[in-house]
Amino acid sequence: MTEGSNYDYLFKVVLIGDSGVGKSNLLSRFTRNEFKLDSKSTIGVEFATRSIIIDGKVIKAQIWDTAGQERYRAITSAYYRGAVGALLVYDISKHATFANVSRWLKELRDHADLNNVIMLVGNKSDLKHLRAVPTEEAKNFASDNELSFIETSALDASNVESAFQTTLAEIYRITSSQALEQSADAIKAPTSDTIPVAIDSSVPAKAGSCC
Repeated sequence: MTEGSNYDYLFKVVLIGDSGVGKSNLLSRFTRNEFKLDSKSTIGVEFATRSIIIDGKVIKAQIWDTAGQERYRAITSAYYRGAVGALLVYDISKHATFANVSRWLKELRDHADLNNVIMLVGNKSDLKHLRAVPTEEAKNFASDNELSFIETSALDASNVESAFQTTLAEIYRITSSQALEQSADAIKAPTSDTIPVAIDSSVPAKAGSCC
């Protein structure tokens, strides 16, 4: 199976949060297992893909990363279109990035599908000595807003796989259960008194038959 050509599901996941919280490094760590200490601010939008296996199905994740700066906010509606999941990222060593999470969450819910799977991600967990956002505070915010929660480090790779895999698995669970419901609806018996009969047009009518 060649990467990118064969998959059972394609899920678009967006990374959102303030500039400098490590969105681009989370993306590169998950999709390419790379980390750049001198990574520049993202200009506009970029995305990368990676395929994983869930329940024997090939899930292709298309993960979008955008600049967190205000001047790029005009791209939002197109950026969110079609997204079925989001990682809402803040920096555990900068409380201001956590304070802005509410605004990012509102924007996401204004522009994207209400059924989005959203995970709150406290990145840079390697900076424990500089922690400015208590884990419990973030957990409470996630609980109050019905979000998943995890702390990660793109630098040492801790929990990065788990953050993406958990999000994609939940998207798959929702998508596959919706597909099952739709197929169940399609085979329900007709509610009217009439019974549809299929006519096989491949069988020719008998010549000369009469009523």
